[in-house]
Amino acid sequence: MKEDKAVVVVGLGYVGLPLALLAAERGYDVTGVDIDENKITKLNAGESYIDDVSSEVLRKTSARFTSDIAVVANAGVVIICVPTPVTEEKLPDLSPLRGAISAAAPHLKPGALLSVESTINPGVCDEVIIPLIHTVSDRRVGEDIDFVHCPERINPGDVKWTVRTINRVIGGDSPRATARGKKFYESLIDAQVMPMASLKEAEAVKIVENSFRDINIAFVNELAMSFHRLGINLTNVIKGAATKPFAFMPHFPGIGVGGHCIPVDPYYLIEYARTFGFDHQFLSLARSINERMPLFAVNLLEEALQEKGLEFAKTKVGLLGLAYKANLGDDRESPSYVVLKLLHERSAGVLTFDPHVPGRSTAPSLEALLDNVEALVVATAHEEFQALTPELLKKHDIAALVDGRGMFAEIRPELETAGIAYRGIGQ
Repeated sequence: MKEDKAVVVVGLGYVGLPLALLAAERGYDVTGVDIDENKITKLNAGESYIDDVSSEVLRKTSARFTSDIAVVANAGVVIICVPTPVTEEKLPDLSPLRGAISAAAPHLKPGALLSVESTINPGVCDEVIIPLIHTVSDRRVGEDIDFVHCPERINPGDVKWTVRTINRVIGGDSPRATARGKKFYESLIDAQVMPMASLKEAEAVKIVENSFRDINIAFVNELAMSFHRLGINLTNVIKGAATKPFAFMPHFPGIGVGGHCIPVDPYYLIEYARTFGFDHQFLSLARSINERMPLFAVNLLEEALQEKGLEFAKTKVGLLGLAYKANLGDDRESPSYVVLKLLHERSAGVLTFDPHVPGRSTAPSLEALLDNVEALVVATAHEEFQALTPELLKKHDIAALVDGRGMFAEIRPELETAGIAYRGIGQ
């Protein structure tokens, strides 16, 4: 691995930055590259902008940060970690990845190992990325450079399963590339690196694992909508089913699915399979169900307001939580914004508050929000929201509460005794 000691990581978000810092910690000569000058300025000042990286770690790292892609020319290993979103039409948007490859490829030195960690559907490496490399540079994959796909695996906010400890898979354009990539990643992480037989297999792994979660979440979300009409507490049912010691994996319903992976990745497989004449009905249905959950939450609020004799157009609603995940500031693809849009469409006055996303909150504090609303929708299970006791809500004359994350199920009787119309997804 001596020739691979210089590493460049392109894309310094939730995936690339922790990876760059880990590589530097492992003794590699690391340079991180990002087109966002604001990010580079913060990183060089030792200021973190993501939850999983502390400013203290940044101040101690040997990694360097720049917006100059030409540093790729000095690297034995180049890792691409740029986002791969979907368009408003739910079609794969590869423009960030195309841009990163087009910028980096002309600078690749002979013998370099190029790894793409960005989530992509099967076929993108063979049909898009490698041909693009050949178009924008004189480097030839398999001859001048080795190429691998090692799909990122990161779970923001998880202190156990980190970039260091999660198993990885890797596929290459050749057995040599796969073996070389496997050896490199094994030098980084304290976990298994499983070689796949092809680039397509490696691409498919990430899509399948996230689609699996999306499908299971859709199953319990559909049950939540059904059991609400049937008068059955789904959360208790799931806990009961989980007592079976095999063949059941508990998933819990909620206000919607967010983040960069689960609500995005299934669309990559759906669209790719469609080009081969196959319609992924199951994946499409799961996406449809999960995307309906914000509307279900708003309908629950309407039901609760009617119980209290209130109308949407004459009610101020507090939306608590803009991040897609508890105790983090990541609001990518957050269902909270869909809820916000739906509330506005029903002419409700809305205030928002998220202690982890203050820049997009319209209320300066939880107390200020409570002073100015009559109903609440809890969209994110932040620890700070546990302060919402029945006594506090009664003090602020809160008439209705929609619990989109099951935070207050155990105190439902106390809430109702306090005169609050409670509706919980799955309760």
